[in-house]
Amino acid sequence: MEKQKVSLVLSGGGARGIAHIGVIEELEKQGFEIFSISGTSIGALVGGVYALGKMDALKKWIVTLDKLKIFGLVDFTFRAQGFIKGDKLFNTMKEFIPDANIEDLKIHYTAVAADIINKKEVVFTRGSIYDAIRASIAIPTLFTPVKTETGLLVDGGVINNIPMNHAKRIPNDILIAVNVNADVPVLKTTYSKKEKAKKQSIYQKEIKNFYAQLRKNVPLSQNESLSYFELINKTITLMSYHITQTSLKNYKPDILIKVSSDSCSLFDFYKAEEMIEIGRLATLESLKTYKTNVPEFSKIV
Repeated sequence: MEKQKVSLVLSGGGARGIAHIGVIEELEKQGFEIFSISGTSIGALVGGVYALGKMDALKKWIVTLDKLKIFGLVDFTFRAQGFIKGDKLFNTMKEFIPDANIEDLKIHYTAVAADIINKKEVVFTRGSIYDAIRASIAIPTLFTPVKTETGLLVDGGVINNIPMNHAKRIPNDILIAVNVNADVPVLKTTYSKKEKAKKQSIYQKEIKNFYAQLRKNVPLSQNESLSYFELINKTITLMSYHITQTSLKNYKPDILIKVSSDSCSLFDFYKAEEMIEIGRLATLESLKTYKTNVPEFSKIV
């Protein structure tokens, strides 16, 4: 039986976007064939790695970020445009996930960034996939923006957080969009509370070192350092939510997979395993609803 072809769209959302890994794994398990993938920010990262055929390598790495001391991968800079360059992170990833040109990939891939100088959306469909991802994840004030000859690129979520309008379509495919900023309850997982507490403890220890380093490079008072990240998290989450809602009104996916915006904050990467499980459960939930509403769909997959 021929597999149901899927054009997949992955939203931005910081650490919540790790759920995209669980989504993709479950879609493949259920017999879908992803022929096209479009993403913004963390969605561009996960989608790009999948298009490179290196999802397993990314998953293995991302669930062990505590052991690898992720904060050691943070390269601080004194530039006012953002205090993390991102070079260490991407150079580390390139050691086990090599770069490639987007046009050479077997899966059609699109990443979205925002040009804040020319006030326009920038869509990557050619060239280095790492260059596309780096531009798409440049969260304003956090990561330094990417300079071009005439512009300055930041996180695509500023302008198009769930790029359904750039999804490649073919006859008889279905469009599946994943929104990790949804206003829905947090899905309960079987993830061990003991294991979660252990990872959170490690994370909190590392974050203290991170803030100590941050205060050396960014002029923040001790009382403001934590609220700085909370402000970024709440502001970007609110912005992403409303931009995504507008997109969903204009473009109707066949299946919308929703992950709660309360699942974790933008920076809770220590919750990787839990977020992957949440992505898997959210996928199963959405597929069940779709099969109920479209009975003939059950005959396809």
